[in-house]
Parts: sequence; structure tokens; C-alpha cells
Amino acid sequence: MTKFTDLYKRVLSALAGATVIVSSLLIGEWSYFIVFLAISIFSQWEFYRLVKLRSYLPIRLLGVILGTIIFCFSFFIEKNHLDPKYYYAIFPLASLVFLIKLYKRNDTSPFINIALFYLGITYVALPFALMNVVVFYHGYYSYQIMLGLMMIIWSSDTGAYFAGIRFGKTKLFERISPKKSWEGALGGAVVALLMAYGMSHFYKDLLLWQWLCVAMIVVIAGTYGDLVESLFKRSMEIKDSGSIIPGHGGFLDRFDSLILSVPFIVVFLKLF
Repeated sequence: MTKFTDLYKRVLSALAGATVIVSSLLIGEWSYFIVFLAISIFSQWEFYRLVKLRSYLPIRLLGVILGTIIFCFSFFIEKNHLDPKYYYAIFPLASLVFLIKLYKRNDTSPFINIALFYLGITYVALPFALMNVVVFYHGYYSYQIMLGLMMIIWSSDTGAYFAGIRFGKTKLFERISPKKSWEGALGGAVVALLMAYGMSHFYKDLLLWQWLCVAMIVVIAGTYGDLVESLFKRSMEIKDSGSIIPGHGGFLDRFDSLILSVPFIVVFLKLF
């Protein structure tokens, strides 16, 4: 009964979250902007909150503000409403952390905390900012690639989950994530490729081979993204990154595959 209740919560929260994300993409660029900026902010704040559990002091407010600025700059620059030269303003803002730490007398590990401050930006904020490159890939807003990417990630996760339950025997990376199996990963890959094939028939922003490549990037980078987040949680000695999403944990738990997949997908789209 408990397992059924947990699965029920997991399915309901997944459907609710998917509805919000899909709706934001379909409605238009501003709804996308609001929803994904909010997810970026919550994810980065969650990262700094978890780091603070181990008594680190990474100046999370400045980190989140800087992450928000990077996302906004990226959105308006990709939208051609802002000159790319404004990216240079990010560097002096990011350097403020050094000045602040000079006056923090209670900080016994300033450079570790500075490193964690920048990690919150590179690990969380930058991948979300790169999503703006995806939605403005053709020089104008289009939901197709981003929506297809989300569908492929969800399909891969679902396929891996059920294939792992039914066939999972060979551990994928037992030291980091004991429940993951090669059979589950293979099942997720098959379902992701099928979804990409289906996407190519409806969404023409990418060709079939490009959709299939995106699916393979999601399978490989997304799996590693999940493992990296598991490693992070183990280092923090916690089970979930949060409890805000019933049955799924926190924002980092839910978007770990997307966070690591997007940088590779952007490079693929720009080079090929």
C-alpha cells in the first residue's frame, strides 16, 4: 500500500510539473522565461542550501542574483534585444565574492566557499542560461527543440525506471547509485530513441538524425547527470536534494539530467 501511495504521488506530481513546463513552452517566450527562470532560481538556491548543511558559506544570495542575471542576459541576447557586449558585465559582478570574503571574519575556509559559490553558477545557473540558446536556435523563439528535449528526457527516465524494475540485474554504478542497472539504462535508451523518432514526424526544427543524436546525448549525459547529482547528495549525506516535489525530492533531483545534457546539446546544435 505504501509503495502504491508513493507511486501515486510520483505520477501526480510528475503530471503536474509536466503540465506547467509544457504549457509554458507552448504559450510563448515570456511564459517560458518566467517558468524556467523560476526553476533555475529554485535549483540554485537549493544547491547552496544543501552546501550550507555541511557548514560551508558560499554567499548564496549573491550566487542566485548572479545566476538570475546570467539567465536574463542570455535570454535577451539570444532574442536579439540586447548586445552581447553586456556579457562582460558578469565578470566584475562575479568577482565581488572575493571582496565580500575579505570582510567575513567568521569564514575559516574562504577559498573553499568561493569555489562552491562558482560551482553553484557553473553547475546550475549556466546550463539553465544555455536553454535560451536552444529555444532561440533559429534566431526566433520556437518551443519545438526544448519541448522535444523534455519529452525525450521524461521518456528515457520512464523507460529506465520500468526496465530497471523488470529486468535490472547488472549494476550500472553501484558505488554511487546502487539501484541503477545497465538493463534499465538500455531500456531508457530504447524509449528515448523511439520518442526522438516520433518527435521528428511532428517537429521539423531538427532533422531525424539530429533528433536521434539529441536522444543519445540525453541518454549518455543525462545518465551521468543523475550520477553526478547522486554523488553530490552522498557527499552531503542526504537522500534527496529537497522535498518540494512529492515523490521526486527537490529541483536538482528532478532536473539533474537536463542540467548536464543541455551544454552538450548546445555544442551539438552549434557545430552540426
